[in-house]
Amino acid sequence: MKNDISKSALLIIDMEKGFIDRRSPFCIKGAQETVPRLSRLADSCRRAGLPVFMIRRVYRSDGTDVERARLKYWEAAGRPCSDAAEEYLGYDFVEGLEAAEGDYVINKPRYSAFFATTLDMLLRRLDVDTVIVTGTTTPNCVRATCYDADSLDYGVIVPEDCTSSNTPETQQANIDDLRRIGLEITTAEELIAEIDRL
Repeated sequence: MKNDISKSALLIIDMEKGFIDRRSPFCIKGAQETVPRLSRLADSCRRAGLPVFMIRRVYRSDGTDVERARLKYWEAAGRPCSDAAEEYLGYDFVEGLEAAEGDYVINKPRYSAFFATTLDMLLRRLDVDTVIVTGTTTPNCVRATCYDADSLDYGVIVPEDCTSSNTPETQQANIDDLRRIGLEITTAEELIAEIDRL
């Protein structure tokens, strides 16, 4: 691998009920099938002593921090990812990907995991050089986080089968774009093999 895995951290983005449960209007069609691979990758990172960041979208119940472009849809959809939502629309991590003891849980107000959060500060305090970006959805939160990580001079690894989009075409187009800007694209299996060698 071109990035130093030994100084990496795993970022798991938006794998919460509001984006995974098939009853949710915000459900990302390809997200549920990534859960077993993400779970194995997270366990591998924990065994190797690599930090795991569980990052989720959490909105205020009154909607005052919801993006302007999304607000009306959010209200009509039952206020997902807030305390006002039904449980299946909530921000609890999906079954099989719950935060483990020692994981870092970060609530983010926008697409990028770096925007208005403590993520960059924590990564630097932990002497992290490279981020492994996973979760959903590839064209939005995953991609925004990748661009911010690259702009902040982190190495970026994307195990493509640990990310998801609503259609295979959208997924492939976004992975191709991330590859073209020079990010390291791999698979869960390849990455786990590298981590297990640490």
